Amino acid sequence: MIETRFKVVILIVVAIFASFPIMGILRGTTLPPIEPDLPEAPAADMSSGVNESPTEDAMVSIPAGPFIRGTIAGGFDEQPVKQIHLDAYTIDKYEVTNHHYATFVAATGHRKAGPPSRYAKNMARMRGINQPVVYVSWDDADAYCRWKGKRLPTEAEWEKAMRGGDKRLWPWGNDVDPLASNWAVAKDGHEVAAPVGSFRRDVSPFGVADGAGNVIEWVADWYGEEVYRDPADSNPRGSEFGTYKVLRGGGYTTSGTDVRVTSRSKMVPDFRDETIGFRCAVSGGQNKDFTRAEKGKKVTGNQSSRE
Repeated sequence: MIETRFKVVILIVVAIFASFPIMGILRGTTLPPIEPDLPEAPAADMSSGVNESPTEDAMVSIPAGPFIRGTIAGGFDEQPVKQIHLDAYTIDKYEVTNHHYATFVAATGHRKAGPPSRYAKNMARMRGINQPVVYVSWDDADAYCRWKGKRLPTEAEWEKAMRGGDKRLWPWGNDVDPLASNWAVAKDGHEVAAPVGSFRRDVSPFGVADGAGNVIEWVADWYGEEVYRDPADSNPRGSEFGTYKVLRGGGYTTSGTDVRVTSRSKMVPDFRDETIGFRCAVSGGQNKDFTRAEKGKKVTGNQSSRE
């Protein structure tokens, strides 16, 4: 009898400990805890933005010349630090918004931005016309940029546009500022992606917005862990092929050192998520009128259709 009771007690204890992971899954994940001494921004307007005017489709010209790529403060794939020359190019001032992407979808019949056959709890709060478009794959982003007569920026172009000509780790300088960008470690008033350009300090020396926060961004390059060790020091294009595409910048769920503009991330190109968006670039230092596809003409090419 005692042995039987002992077995029952053991089974109950095992069942209790086994239930902990299940309880955690049911509760869902949470953002990193907020530091108690961090400042808190005023509550943001989380309305859908229906009555707002669309943000301008502005671009910023980046002059030809050198910049410092990489940092010794980063990971293995951010080294060695090296001076890189880039030809002149022009890059979107803001991340591509829901408004501008919807215009592309209406004109070409391309698939809409949206969660790939799974529930997305934040989507209802991320449809404002001036919020960055999310749930787009690398191929979706590439198709949009080509429709605009542009292209995705290389990761070297992205880093120079956000970093300027010095070795700064954030668009505003080298000091950590929890409220300077839309990321996960401070109560900045935005629980999801903010309308583009909302954070005045998250602007690079060239005037390019939202490099450290808001959404993570697709760039053109295939990811290579050791590409910074390539001896080429002019207009690098990354690996010729690969499994992953590079993502740059921080997003509203990012925390820690990943927010710095030197940080490199990677993901398979057909992945879509509520934290990932993009912006476009074009070769040459002058803005111009870009050729668009004819209305109703679909963009062709290597487009992912996996749901």
